[in-house]
Amino acid sequence: MAAHKDLFSRALSLDPERLHFAAHSHHLWPDASFDGQLRAWVEANQFADRKWGPIFGEVIPEAQAHVARELNLPSPDTVVFAPNTHDLLLRIVSGIERKPVRILSTDGEFHSFRRQGERWEEAGEAVITRVPLHPFGTFDDRFIAAASGGGFDLIIVSQVFFRTGQTFGRIADLAALADPAGPWVVIDGYHGFMATPTDLSAVADRIFYVSGGYKYAMSGEGVCFLHAPGGYCPRPVVTGWFAEFGDLSGPPGGVQYRRDGGRFWGATFDVSPLYRFNAVRRMLDEAGLGTADVSTHAHALMARFQSAVGNGEAGRLAAAELINPLTDEARRARFLAFRHEDASAWQSALLDADVVTDVRDDVIRFGFGLYQDADDVERLIAACKRVL
Repeated sequence: MAAHKDLFSRALSLDPERLHFAAHSHHLWPDASFDGQLRAWVEANQFADRKWGPIFGEVIPEAQAHVARELNLPSPDTVVFAPNTHDLLLRIVSGIERKPVRILSTDGEFHSFRRQGERWEEAGEAVITRVPLHPFGTFDDRFIAAASGGGFDLIIVSQVFFRTGQTFGRIADLAALADPAGPWVVIDGYHGFMATPTDLSAVADRIFYVSGGYKYAMSGEGVCFLHAPGGYCPRPVVTGWFAEFGDLSGPPGGVQYRRDGGRFWGATFDVSPLYRFNAVRRMLDEAGLGTADVSTHAHALMARFQSAVGNGEAGRLAAAELINPLTDEARRARFLAFRHEDASAWQSALLDADVVTDVRDDVIRFGFGLYQDADDVERLIAACKRVL
């Protein structure tokens, strides 16, 4: 499949010489997102005080439908939005009555959970068991064994690990352990959503799934979402006033909650990211591009780059450990992660050469997407050979 640079003409024209290989980090925004942002401004001023009618009547339902279709959820009503996944995580954990909360997780989760988890531990509000990612060949089995041992209120694990690009393949096994009385299972899908085809239909009634639009959904900040299974956490303690509109339930005289995913709503928020997300999803539909198509394109570029590194065509990158080599397996990240003690220096050298990547500790990551083509990869290979 060919690249679709035409869909990103505004972003690419702002810095034509730049090679942006951080599509897994700050994905460039397609032109459609500009149109979505403009529509948000126009409608906010056109409808003014009445804008929440079309927002809750049209914009949010469209966004819910896009998420539900992407993940093959049984109903879009299980989806709720927030400015970031941290807000959603706080609402889930607030609904666990036992204190301290007993959590099973890993040593490779993103900072939205890592930092908060450490602070909960300091405050005596949580006890966290972290299963090491490495050696990764045995990780899935070790994590399922720990989860099966019981004694946890909450299980949190990434679909794709943000630092290494390695994937967790036993979501169904975790779902089999989930119970409304505990444990609750939360899958961090930020590097999975719209990065790799994801079908949650078989487990949607038993797991929470959080993700957002900053990366592969190409929609920028502020459009994060939660899929919440029915019967799990019916009354979050951290709650906003948007959660009291709709089909409500609760104790007589007590705080009432929506029965669907809307029980996790917060309060007033900037809805322009939802306009961007809807515009991007419509763009992809009109272009006939699904996640599998974009992944196929990205994987072809990744294969060429991986081969070049292995053949010594990309300078000192050949000395690094490729943590997540490309295979024939469809379930994978859309970036290549190389571990080396000079990773930070390499990232800086490439940035000086107008090549954007990113680094996490001693891992440099190269992300691939629709706005790159084969010529861009050859330029990337040549830049690595020249400056590393």
